[in-house]
Amino acid sequence: MNQLNVTQARTGLIVKQNALVRQVYAWMGLGLAITAMLAMVTVSSPGMLQAIVGNRPVFYGLMIGELALVFILSGAINRLSGTVATLLFLGYSALNGLTLSVIFIVYTADSIASTFAVTAAMFGAMSIYGYLTKKDLTSWGSFLFMGLIGIVIASLVNIFLQSSAVSWVVSGIGVLVFTGLTAYDTWKIKAMAAAGEEGRKPAILGALTLYLDFINLFLMLLRFMGGRRD
Repeated sequence: MNQLNVTQARTGLIVKQNALVRQVYAWMGLGLAITAMLAMVTVSSPGMLQAIVGNRPVFYGLMIGELALVFILSGAINRLSGTVATLLFLGYSALNGLTLSVIFIVYTADSIASTFAVTAAMFGAMSIYGYLTKKDLTSWGSFLFMGLIGIVIASLVNIFLQSSAVSWVVSGIGVLVFTGLTAYDTWKIKAMAAAGEEGRKPAILGALTLYLDFINLFLMLLRFMGGRRD
């Protein structure tokens, strides 16, 4: 009887984990779709492109809005309703699509598409590893966080240095950091489900986390793989 109870408990845990992971990836996929659609709509409209990319106050205002939404979702998720959290995530995805339209000006469409495919493959492989691994990845967290802080600081300093060498180094480290974060964050989502967390809000928070990993990994790889327009 005890063995039966243990088996049922394990089965229930696996069902919860799978349900949460499915929700996370569904919301993440929707967020990426919205971002891609808005980016393509913006770049195909000269008026919209000029209003956003050609107007620095508007462009930086959108970026500040994105940061604000990320901080709100990450820091106040427990105080938000599921509906509000969802709307904020979708709003963030839309704003990100507007600002990311600039990559279509800098890079060719073919190189963007190929980089996206490589990003999806790397992200998928590391996410599968993070979900299936039996290892405790807790120790990865502090190491990857330090790497992330280093990337932010180096990127800010390079705004003034304008060094291509520093940019390449930062991008290389960024690829490693966000590849690792993909596995770590997927592992954390599985751990959330194991701790009994379920429902819309944990799914949205997990979707935001993996969405950010994917987008940042894509942008870092684009610096290496992107073919610039003449």
